[in-house]
Amino acid sequence: MRLIVKVISALSLATLLAACGSSETQVAQNRGVTDTEIVLGVATDLSGATAIWGVGATNGSRMRFEEENSSGGVHGRQIRYVVEDTSYQVPKAISAANKLINRDNVLATVLSVGTPLNNAVMPRLFEANVPNLFPISGGRQMVEPFHPLKFTQRGIYYDEVRASVRYFVEEKGKTTPCVIYQDTDYGSEILAGAEDQAAAMGISLAAVSSHKPTESEFTAAILRLKNANCDLVLMGTVHRDTILVLDAARKMGWEGVAWVGNNAAYAQVIADQESGQGYYSFVHMARLYADDDMTPAVRAWWDSYVALYNAEPGLAAMEGYRAADLTVLALERAGRDLTTEGLVAALESITDYTDLFGYRISFGPDKHSGATESVLSQVQNGRWVKLEQAITY
Repeated sequence: MRLIVKVISALSLATLLAACGSSETQVAQNRGVTDTEIVLGVATDLSGATAIWGVGATNGSRMRFEEENSSGGVHGRQIRYVVEDTSYQVPKAISAANKLINRDNVLATVLSVGTPLNNAVMPRLFEANVPNLFPISGGRQMVEPFHPLKFTQRGIYYDEVRASVRYFVEEKGKTTPCVIYQDTDYGSEILAGAEDQAAAMGISLAAVSSHKPTESEFTAAILRLKNANCDLVLMGTVHRDTILVLDAARKMGWEGVAWVGNNAAYAQVIADQESGQGYYSFVHMARLYADDDMTPAVRAWWDSYVALYNAEPGLAAMEGYRAADLTVLALERAGRDLTTEGLVAALESITDYTDLFGYRISFGPDKHSGATESVLSQVQNGRWVKLEQAITY
């Protein structure tokens, strides 16, 4: 009798071990996918220096995912979106990514904020076969070097800066470009783009000034640029330092300069400043205002966002909603038998997409950078005004 029990126990143990092995294989093949749900995640900034981006993008994406869930989900599965706050700190981003990979077992990350933070976590994501989808960053590292798990929906800073230099020199007659930038991965992209485009056009940068993200005094920096007779200043700044730089220039009485930023420094808080008047920014989509003429679909989206979050949606919310919509479209195309490889192939099949707001995105097997043009916007009387030019690069 004891021998029979031991044999049965051994067989039960072998069966259990085989089942565990089978389960581990199943998880490895179908990360983030169960019969009832699809798990996505994000390491974003909800409380740090770029929280205006993290909060808005998270709200916009949740709104779209919940729309899909309320209509039955994707092929019968509900989308669960796990959000981790990084406070825009690299160590917290690494910790958050490790949790998303190892505890939450996410299929992909969607809308992670920040160039240095994305750079820090992407190796971990890719080692675990987790795609990094539509990061809130225009750094070249988001798409270069090419990697099958990298996809972005926004303009690349480097390309936008090159387009900025070319446009303002050729179309606006500017002759003396300069750069002021944060001494960060992001700021270095701005400097490199300006240097390379100037060299390609046979001109040179008249002056360059760098600063730490925490810098608060810019009088000396602005005086250096002014003494170099700059008439075009490319800005590798974010919200706070953009305002401080423009304030310093205004107090100095320096006029006749085109101050040009990008997505990272495109926010209503800049337009609200007196010194923001006339400031330019190249963006992949322009923000909306409540009194703008909108299509019925966009107006319905606007009203739904306000009802959900008791706030008007900014550019970050638009970007978040579009990223989630692209993700849902790819999940639908990938089919019920969902794998990472199937998701990547589905994203690459999105070759002619126009979002709710009228902007175009296209991907392909060798093209994971979705945007190929930017809109030139300017602050006029406290509002961002979209100018006619759509700058391609």
